[in-house]
Formats: sequence, structure tokens, C-alpha cells
Amino acid sequence: MEEKIIKTEYSDTMQKSFIDYAMSVIVARALPDVRDGLKPVQRRTLYDMHELGIRYDRPYRKSARIVGDTMGKYHPHGDSSIYDALVVLTQDFKKGMPLIDGHGNFGNIEGDGAAAMRYTEARLQKVTQDAILSDLDKDVVDFIPNFDETEKEPEVLPCRFPNLLVNGSEGIAVGMATSIPPHNLGEVIDAMKAYMLDENITTKELMRYVKGPDFPTGGIVCNKDDLLSIYETGTGKIKVRGKIEVEKIKGGKINLVISEIPYTMIGAKIGKFLQDVAALYEQKKAPEIVDISNQSSKEGIRIVIELKKDTDVENFKNLLYKKTRLEDTFGVNMIAIADGRPETLGLKSIIAKNVAFQYEINTRKYNTLLNKELEKREIQEGLIRACNIIDLIIEILRGSKDRSMVKSCLTSGITEGINFRSKESKVMASQLNFTEKQANAILDMRLYKLIGLEIEALMKEHKETTANIYRYEDILERRDSMAQVIMQDLDAIKKEYARKRRTSIENAEEAVYEEKKMEEMDVMFLMDKFGYCKTIDMPTYERNKETVHTDFKYVIKSKNTGRMCIFTNTGQLYTIKVTDIPFGRLRDKGMPIDNISNYNSSTEDIITITSQSELNLYRMLFVTKQSMCKIVNGSEFDVAKRAVVATKLNEGDEVLSIVILNLQQNIVFRSKEGYFLRFAIEEIPEKKKNAIGVRGMKMGDKDYLEKVYYTQNGIENVIKYKGKKMDLNKLKLNKRDSKGTKVRA
Repeated sequence: MEEKIIKTEYSDTMQKSFIDYAMSVIVARALPDVRDGLKPVQRRTLYDMHELGIRYDRPYRKSARIVGDTMGKYHPHGDSSIYDALVVLTQDFKKGMPLIDGHGNFGNIEGDGAAAMRYTEARLQKVTQDAILSDLDKDVVDFIPNFDETEKEPEVLPCRFPNLLVNGSEGIAVGMATSIPPHNLGEVIDAMKAYMLDENITTKELMRYVKGPDFPTGGIVCNKDDLLSIYETGTGKIKVRGKIEVEKIKGGKINLVISEIPYTMIGAKIGKFLQDVAALYEQKKAPEIVDISNQSSKEGIRIVIELKKDTDVENFKNLLYKKTRLEDTFGVNMIAIADGRPETLGLKSIIAKNVAFQYEINTRKYNTLLNKELEKREIQEGLIRACNIIDLIIEILRGSKDRSMVKSCLTSGITEGINFRSKESKVMASQLNFTEKQANAILDMRLYKLIGLEIEALMKEHKETTANIYRYEDILERRDSMAQVIMQDLDAIKKEYARKRRTSIENAEEAVYEEKKMEEMDVMFLMDKFGYCKTIDMPTYERNKETVHTDFKYVIKSKNTGRMCIFTNTGQLYTIKVTDIPFGRLRDKGMPIDNISNYNSSTEDIITITSQSELNLYRMLFVTKQSMCKIVNGSEFDVAKRAVVATKLNEGDEVLSIVILNLQQNIVFRSKEGYFLRFAIEEIPEKKKNAIGVRGMKMGDKDYLEKVYYTQNGIENVIKYKGKKMDLNKLKLNKRDSKGTKVRA
């Protein structure tokens, strides 16, 4: 076969391929169907369990068995995605109504993961069997080929209630994501019935039934007035708070007990909340805290914060709402697959599409049931007629040579070859016109069916069949009758499975926290050679002054309301609020300075640390390895940002020295090649912090500054250089930008 090369625009091919891929992820993996509220992996897992017979009233089966069977038959995307979906469907803290009954460790609300699938077991919940998987044998939904066309799977499950609303859904597709909160089953069913009675009902009227989200973790929705807009548009933000109870204990102390948490806080964020509360205490923003403990168990959430007596409880509650995840936002984006494509749906749209789906599956169900009853009636009528002429039929049977001869006589009145006892019997036989099914039923009928009681039972059954046919035809022909049937099903589901609302809906006031003004005082900032820092009070410093200056690299006085400034060799300035630095005892370890600032010890070195209050009083002298120098007014570094550029550098250059100018008069540069240059500091001009500066010393191409010294006139300043002592003040006083003097060993 001759090779054919098709020329096409690369961008067009990429665009089409990406769109195909995106739609595959959107429709076939990430987003739920509005009709059953399930993603494909969830639907396939439930259907596979149904096929395996793992019902709610039968023994549990290993999760690995379910996952393996689902992957082999319906979902070839890896076992972890299937098991993760199965786990979520068992978790009552994530789903408003779990669809799978798990046995074993399926994780917990605090974020611990489920055990491996070989250890856990599962089976269907009763509600899943009764209200989601029932009637699959009645042709209520279409079946489509699986991935390799060796099996059939349902396109959608015949869910009898709006599962999309009841259990919610979360999923990230390509270019879109869905986030639907769970709702109360009873409220959703009531809204569905209200829509069926009046299809012109408004979203606002529907919200008389659906008050708002009903999270399995409880909590309080505190922006009730925003819900109407959210349910009309399908998008918005729901503000959720945890529930706090106040308990008074002995000694006048107060316990704040968090018994319900925001839905967004489940998992590892509970641990983060505890850390945040502890940080509030460490940062002295919540000195009222005595102790915090997580006493949660299988019975529910119980996080206890013990407070000092006379604490302003309301103000402290507002602090928790403002500074922790105890008040959080749930982003709503109600995207689902509707009519084969993704669509953002409001509350009314979801209910309308579910009602339409109920009419569709019930129409198919009752058509199937009607056809079965019509077939049954046909056979029953044939048997009743046969019982009335049983003597003739027995005569036909005795006079025939085979089954086909009897069947031809029963259906078409063909009497050739059959021996009759009388001409009257032959005439009567020629008038028989049973249907094919009736003839087969007569031939299969056993003799005991001729007993009087059996005939009576047959007549009674025929009467019931006729009544069923009349009922089914009425349901199919009259929409009101169909609606009544659907409502009866909904009422039965509500009666058996509905529960009380867990989440409160209200218009809560904005949390306003009045931060107590900190009493200003002097503290000492300490940092050791390993980078651990802390602050201590002045009395502690005065008592241990000698030890402090021996053990710590930096010892700086500051106000507790101020900031510490870190200058690095890369020309960066990092500021830290003193309140962010651990305050404690001298023997406390402290905290790595990397953890409380933007400074990274692995990529840069600290040149100096000072307090911002001191900077405001003095000027700063900068010197780089390439001998660039400048003086900057310290007030330029009075910034609120955590990280700013302190000085501009040439390519390949770095800061060598930064000092606060006070009594220094002269500066001495020492280069790698052994050149010394001493000149007056007043020769260095004052510039802005963003300037590079001026050259302080002429050096060779490969030479660079190695050390900078500062001296005062008349005061001896002796250093050791190459094993010899030298007084820096005896060096000749030159001009800036000179080469300096070579000092030999």
C-alpha cells in the first residue's frame, strides 16, 4: 500500500488533540453526572459491587477484590483511583449519605489515611441498593460497552433522589473544577416534590425547603443572605464557622469546646488549627490560653481550649474566627455533566433535571412492567380457556403423533393427521386459535393445574394481572399518576433514610477582634551561631550579661513592638516583627531564624542584624567585595515589607561589611593580594539604598576585598596579619580610590 502523507497545521492538530483530551477528562473522569451525582469511577465501583452481589444484607468482601474486578471490567485507570473513590464513599464525615458500608480502617476526620485495600472490607449500603441500584433489570437506563467491549455497563445509575445535592461533589478537570456542598436528604426531597407540583416555582421558593448546605461535620453557615444568589447562579462563597460551646470549670477557669468544625477543615487542617492556636499563644496574641487539647473520638469532635478566668470569651472567639480556619470559606461551583456536556447549574436546574430523569426511568420501568403483565395475561387467558375445554385438548394430545402437530392444531386449527373420537371434536378443534405463547403454556402445563383450587388461584392471578395492567397504563398515560408514584417513592426514601439537619443557617455578625495594645518594653534579641533566636526580658539579661555575650553571636536591644533587620551578603534586607520571635527564658532553645523570616541560610549569609529603631537614629556604611562603598541614611530601611533590596550590586559582587556609623573616623580596606588602604570615612558619599555606590580602592582584575576595619584617630587598633602585629592607625592616610600599600609578610 502506497504511503500517504497528510500535511496539516501543527497548531490546529495540537488544539484539536488538547480539546479531545480535555473533554475526555471532563466527561469521563472528573465531573459527576447531574442525574445520579456520580463520577464514572464511583458509578462503576457501585455497579461492580452490585454485580458481585455484595449487598447490604450479605457478608463484607475484601476491598482488593472489588477494586480488582472494577479495574478489570470497567475502569482501567489504576487501582489507587478506584480505591480512593471507594474510601470516600464510605466516609460519613465527607458524604452526607455514605453509599458504601466499610469494615476496617477507612481513615478518619483528622486526616489519617485508610488502610491498604488488602486489609479493609466493604459492602453496599441499604440506601444504595434500594434507591440507586434498584430496577436495573427493568431496562430503566441504557447500557453501553465497556472499554474493551467485553462487558456492558450502565451509562447512568437509576438514582431515585438528587444524589448530586445530597452528597455533593468535588473534582478538578481541565480548565474547570466542580465544588458542590452536601445537602439534607429530607429537604432536597421536599424541594423536588414542590417542583413537581409547580414547575414555575422560583429558587427563592425552593429555598423554603432547602435551607442551605448541610455539612456532615455540622458547623454554622453564617452568610444566609448570600445563599439565594449562590443557588441561582451555581457559584459563590459560603462562609462556614465551627461551633463553640462554653464550659465553666473549677477555679473560675473557662473551657471553650469546639464540637463542630467547618467542612473545609477536615483532614490535616485540624492539626493545622491546633498549631495556629498554639502560635497565637507563642506570639503573645492570646495570653489567655492555659492549655489546648484534642479530645476527639469516634463519638465526634471535641477540641478543648482552657482559658484563664476573667477572659473576654466573645473577643477570644472572634480571635479564633479571624486568625484560624475555625471560620473558613467553601467555594461553590456547581458544575456537572448535563446532556453530555459540562454545565454550571443552579438549585432549580439540578432539581428540574432530576425530576425529568425520574419521569424517564419510571416511564421505562412501567413500560417494561406493562409488557410483562400483558404477556402474563395472554398466557393466563390461554390457560383459563384451555381449562374450559380440557377434554378436547386431551383428545388432541392423545390423537397427535408429535408436539408440533398439537401446536399447529391449537394455534391454527389444523386437524390433519390427528385421530378424533367424534366429528364434533374435530369441528371444535378446527376452530381453535390460541396464540404461540398460549399454545406453549398449554403444552407445558402440568396435570395438577386442573385441580379446582389451582384453577381458582389462576383466576385470582388473572384478576391481579388485569388490575396491574390497568394501573400501569394509567401511570403511563396520565402524568399526574406518574407524579404520584414518584412522590410515593420519594416519601418512602425520606421516611427511611432522612435525618435531622446538622448545619445551622444564619446571618452571623462579622467577627470583630479587638486586639489588646501591647505594653511596650525593652527586650534583648539573642541569636546563637547556629541561627536559633529568641528574646528575653531586660532583668534576665542584666543577671546573665556575661553568659549572654559569651554564648550568643548577636545580642541586640530592641522594643517588643519593633522590628529586627537582617542584612545579607546578597544585598537583601529581611525584617521580622519582634512579636514573631519566641519570647522566653534564657535556657529556651529558641527558633531558627529561617522559620520566622524570608531569610534562607542555605543560599545567603548574614552580614549584620540590628533593630529598626536604631537604624532610624544613625547612618549605615556599606562595603562590597569589589570595594564599592556608600553611606545610606538608616531611615531608608524603615519598611514594613518582610523583604526588600538593601543595596544594588554589580554582577558577581556581594556585600562584605555593613556597620552603623557612630564614632568611626577612618576605614581600612584589606585585599586578597595584601594591599591595605586607609582613608577617611567622610570621603564616602551618602547615597540612596538603590544606588551601587562609589569605588573605594583600586584593585587588580583578580583581586578583591577580604576584610574591612574601622578606626578612630589616636586610638591604637592592632591586628595580626600573616603572623605579625600591625597598628592600622600607623598606615598612611590616603585618598579614596587609591591602590593602597602592599604589606608583605
